[in-house]
Amino acid sequence: MFHHLHHWLIGNPLPTKMLHGERLDRVRALAALSPDALSSIAYANQEIYLGLVVAGSAGLALSLPIAGAIGVLLLILTLSYSQTIQAYPRGGGSYTVASENLGKWPGLIAAAALLIDYVLTAAVSLTAGVAALASAFPDLWPYRVEVALVLLFVITVTNLRGLREAGTLISIPVYSFVGAYLVMIGVGIIKALVDGLGSVDEANIASHATESITLFLVLHTFSSGCTALTGVEAISNGVGIFKPPETRHARQVMVVMAAVMGLLLFGTIALTQFFGVTAHENETILSALTREIFGRTVPYYVVSLSTLAILVVAANTSFVGFPGVSSLIAQDGYMPRQLTSLGDRLVFSNGIFSLTACVAALIIIFGGDSHALIPLFAVGVFLAFTLSQTGMVVHWMRVRGPHWHLKAAINGLGAITTAVTLVVVAASKFLDGAWIIMLLIPMVVYFFHKVHEHYQEIRPQLSLEGVPYPPPPVLPLRVVVPVSGMHRGTLRAIQFAQSISSEVTAVYIELDETRTEKFKADFEKWSGHINLVIIPSPYRSILGPLLHFLEAFDREQGDRQPAVLVLPEFIPGSWWQHLLHNQTAWLIKLAVIYQRRRHGGGRIVVDVPFHLRG
Repeated sequence: MFHHLHHWLIGNPLPTKMLHGERLDRVRALAALSPDALSSIAYANQEIYLGLVVAGSAGLALSLPIAGAIGVLLLILTLSYSQTIQAYPRGGGSYTVASENLGKWPGLIAAAALLIDYVLTAAVSLTAGVAALASAFPDLWPYRVEVALVLLFVITVTNLRGLREAGTLISIPVYSFVGAYLVMIGVGIIKALVDGLGSVDEANIASHATESITLFLVLHTFSSGCTALTGVEAISNGVGIFKPPETRHARQVMVVMAAVMGLLLFGTIALTQFFGVTAHENETILSALTREIFGRTVPYYVVSLSTLAILVVAANTSFVGFPGVSSLIAQDGYMPRQLTSLGDRLVFSNGIFSLTACVAALIIIFGGDSHALIPLFAVGVFLAFTLSQTGMVVHWMRVRGPHWHLKAAINGLGAITTAVTLVVVAASKFLDGAWIIMLLIPMVVYFFHKVHEHYQEIRPQLSLEGVPYPPPPVLPLRVVVPVSGMHRGTLRAIQFAQSISSEVTAVYIELDETRTEKFKADFEKWSGHINLVIIPSPYRSILGPLLHFLEAFDREQGDRQPAVLVLPEFIPGSWWQHLLHNQTAWLIKLAVIYQRRRHGGGRIVVDVPFHLRG
């Protein structure tokens, strides 16, 4: 049943030779990699509004200058990352650039910041999408967590189906969102020209106004608005998913993405300020702007649903980037090797599952509130930006080449700008939750270090270096078969043991002596007269006496290989029937396999299953 459900949800496996065909053209690549950046206007607008509304109408008047500063930063980042794409066409973004140019530890810090950013991107996108939906349908507010988890499941399955299929499906909401907002901005401009300047709802503003305008307030709002820049790096991380020529297509898509993103951000904030729009309780500022332009008509709901759709699929940027970057880190030995494996549909499915688990945990812990997650967001983003741009300066100074001074200057400007923004974000958001990320990044880096240390430790232990060649002959095996009674499963295990060794010993742990004579009679009849050892267990333990016997049995062998353990195990016909049996064979296997031995290698355990009909 699970097999059929898996193929129904995910699709049939794809052969490895189709991997190149799974790459995306520019239209689908833009849809796959830009939702995070494009959708960030939803929560960036909201954070700018919430940051300034506490200072009343005078505070809201600063919306455009702050949007302009964010726009300049976007331009710098676009120029900088266009150069990163050209220099590092295999992808990896901040991690690859920092590792190759700044060293191991800066690279790991960038990797930690990047992966945390991807997790937060998905969590914020989904929760912000649910907030947009609940603004149009207020009855959904109490169920934000449940709705967000359902949407997370949908986008996980979509990505498990494969890169090309995900890109095709996601193109619909992405281009619908862009089209809906361009139409709204166009209609808004016409309405502004016809109706003229709007007026702020002073009564609504007065209910929010609690602070005066200060430098800290402005910087705090700017740092919140900088969440609009999340996702800018995604294209440089995913160059490998483009069809050839990868570098040229990736740079073209980055320019288009930045242009559309800047237009949507500046256009919506300008219209919000021009019309004097304010949001009601449990309503986002973009919902209020759409209501101002269209009223509660069909276009209002179209824009609201397109906002929900883009915010949900914005998580797709993480589902493309996180598994890819995790795979690169794992190839270098700093994350589990399983993350390098391609799944049935030629995607890094283990990375997708890992991301889904982390995002689900964040949604539940923070109650589906995107505003609570935002403060955690920007620190990791701008730390990765800064390390990447600094690494690019070192790269150009090292490789030189045509116009390297200009290229280094552009990346240097990006490094300085993002570093200053990082300080502003960290300082202004520290008490709001940024301290969590400052603590979490070193913890993730330590995890990377321990994983790498483990792989370094086991490499010499697995190496064939020093092993005599040809290997010494294997001495005859001695086999031990634990038995609890005579049945077909036990008989099959004994027959298998006799087929691989002439020295077979059966071990019976006596829990109830009244049953022993009956067992001995059955054993002598069916076992072929092999050696039988009966071990009384007055405290009714099976594992302890068996392990002690095996240790003593091995000592008798001297330098020979530890005795092979052959375990009879019957397998019930249905999964629920496992609950009706005590799983003794599984417990013995677990205890023996993970038992450390002072001499020689680990004990060989052979499981002999006997399948029962359901």
